Amino acid sequence: MPVVFRYKSFRFFFYSNEGNPRESMHIHVRSADGEAKFWLTPTIYLADSDGFDARTLRELLGIVIANKELIERSWNEHFA
Repeated sequence: MPVVFRYKSFRFFFYSNEGNPRESMHIHVRSADGEAKFWLTPTIYLADSDGFDARTLRELLGIVIANKELIERSWNEHFA
């Protein structure tokens, strides 16, 4: 489970063995309050969440958008 980066109390990561065939590029976000999953393609959008309120999800979406290149680079390096 490679952790791509941390922001405040949130951990942004993906699973090495998720899906067969592998799911499209995405990122999971987890903290003590909940977790969420964001797809990165074809556009960045929320796939699922549990425990986060709407305000937190908007903040997390902004963080994913701001770090899209880092997430993509980490994903491509890991799965190369």
